Amino acid sequence: MSKVTIGPRSLVSALPAFLVGANVDGRPNFLAVGASGIACATPPMVSIAIRPDRYTHKGIAESSTFSLNVPSVDQVRELDYCGVESGRRVDKTAVCGFDVFYGKLGAAPLIEQCPIGFECKVVHALNLGSHTLFVGRIEEVHVSEDCMTDGKPDVSKIRPIAYVRDPVREYQALGDVIARAHSVGLELRS
Repeated sequence: MSKVTIGPRSLVSALPAFLVGANVDGRPNFLAVGASGIACATPPMVSIAIRPDRYTHKGIAESSTFSLNVPSVDQVRELDYCGVESGRRVDKTAVCGFDVFYGKLGAAPLIEQCPIGFECKVVHALNLGSHTLFVGRIEEVHVSEDCMTDGKPDVSKIRPIAYVRDPVREYQALGDVIARAHSVGLELRS
């Protein structure tokens, strides 16, 4: 298979779509973020990359806390709105009808309607150029009861959203199961 070079880029086809929450100027605000993911297993940590000019950046920098909310496919309009509108101009929480609650940290706003919410304490903030990479230690995880199976979060009930970048720029749901993880590869063992 031949390859073409396209220059250095941060190019990943599909990214998990999250709503990052922080209190900014005395009220909860949420930002759609795709540049994020698991950063460490022990202790559990996530990373999010946010441009310094984004309103939510201010709240995270001031409080050293944030929430990472996993919206379901039913919340795609709210997710997109929180990415295209600024909390400087509108109260996104009110427009989206989010029911906000606070957990263990008492400072990171969480969205009741999202199937999963992570409360995070910032342990690193790295200026990488166009974005600040916040690494947050997960202090607590809140999962909707109806998204659990046998005491564990069930992705088929959570129905998370993936953001697919260029050239299509669209949101997609998870697709078909194609193989069992940590199993199908064993077929290649000699």
